Amino acid sequence: MSRPQNSEPGLSTQEGSPAGSRDEEAADGVQHSHRMLNFSDALLSIIATVMILPVTHTEISPEQQFDKSIQKLLATRIAVYLMTFLIVTVAWAAHTRLFQVVGKIDDTLALLNLACMMTITFLPFTFSLMVTFPEVPLGIFLFCMCVIAIGAVQSYLLMATVIFLPYLSKAAGWCRGKLVGPREPPAHSVEYFTFDLHEPFSKERVEAFSDGVYAIVATLLILDICEDNVPDSKDVREKFHGSLVAALSMYGPHFLAYFGSFATVGLLWFAHHSLFLHIRKATQSMGLLNTLSLAFVGGLPLAYQQTSAFAQQPRDELESVRISCAIIFFASIFQFAIWTTALLHERETLQPSVRFGGQEHAFMFAKLALYPCASLLAFVSTCFLSRFSTAIFHLMQIAVPFGFLLLRLLVRLALALLQALWALALPTDHSSHGAQSPLLPASC
Repeated sequence: MSRPQNSEPGLSTQEGSPAGSRDEEAADGVQHSHRMLNFSDALLSIIATVMILPVTHTEISPEQQFDKSIQKLLATRIAVYLMTFLIVTVAWAAHTRLFQVVGKIDDTLALLNLACMMTITFLPFTFSLMVTFPEVPLGIFLFCMCVIAIGAVQSYLLMATVIFLPYLSKAAGWCRGKLVGPREPPAHSVEYFTFDLHEPFSKERVEAFSDGVYAIVATLLILDICEDNVPDSKDVREKFHGSLVAALSMYGPHFLAYFGSFATVGLLWFAHHSLFLHIRKATQSMGLLNTLSLAFVGGLPLAYQQTSAFAQQPRDELESVRISCAIIFFASIFQFAIWTTALLHERETLQPSVRFGGQEHAFMFAKLALYPCASLLAFVSTCFLSRFSTAIFHLMQIAVPFGFLLLRLLVRLALALLQALWALALPTDHSSHGAQSPLLPASC
């Protein structure tokens, strides 16, 4: 085990090392940690995301009204989901911190990491017990025991192995040298570790974990379509006289909700990708805001379930629209907050092109502000035009993708208009020299 000198543990070491040294390390039982990190990131993103399934599968019959009891039940499950998502992401953050100082692993670390991952994968079961039997303390007890076990394995056993193992190895080597004589040191020397809690997160691991959440959310949407919206062959023959097209037309609202929800997930990922493309390093506050954004992104399958139920429960469509708008708003506003936080320390965290006054500054602002503005506008519109809440929501789902396509053109037109208005507002002698506002960013 050795401390890496870059933010990607083990990657550059492996690429630059010859095959012979890798074979020697494998013979000594030491391996690079990057493949285990990829496995852990994928597993943690899956576990964090599937927590939404007990919430989305809350059964509300068509005859049952969206009254206060249903609202309380749904709010409780959403709150427990958010808490569990944050616990999983805290475990992921601790895992990231740990392996920022570990470049290579041995069998002991690999098995301890596997035990930690196994405990985390048990969390969805305990969560389902809690939301299904809230009055029985067994689910809460199992959930708390899992959280304690995760903390014990990850924060104590792994950290003890990393911090104290070098000292134990040196002590064992000294005793062996006194008893059997000195021997040639191994090719991989063990170093002393330092652990800085204020060190920035590995940007690459933040991106990998976020991509996993977005991909799994998009996959959960189509799983619901495959499970609930495939017509029964007997019904097709008897009710629709063998016409599969007529049978599928009954599920039109579900497919419309699926395409709209998938477009929302995809465009939020695109905004996240564009943001982190211009981020140089991720601070602790940016990591926390990214976690909150991903928590609401994980709630988008619930938004799909609510909007796909318009046909069965038209009297509850206003509440469903507002829940969906709120989920989209919080998922996107935390993305905007990441960029705003990065602007506070822009020289260290951002590329020059998106800093205040940079070429891409206005375009990035518009891209990250599009979904918060659209979802907030749709939510407010339903307060005044509640009869048209479904049409307003579908209009937002259709308009935002076209907005992304036209965004750069619209930003250029807006900047040109602002510059023209500024030129008119300036005195004649300044406008004749082509003076511009120092606060206006350059054209995209």
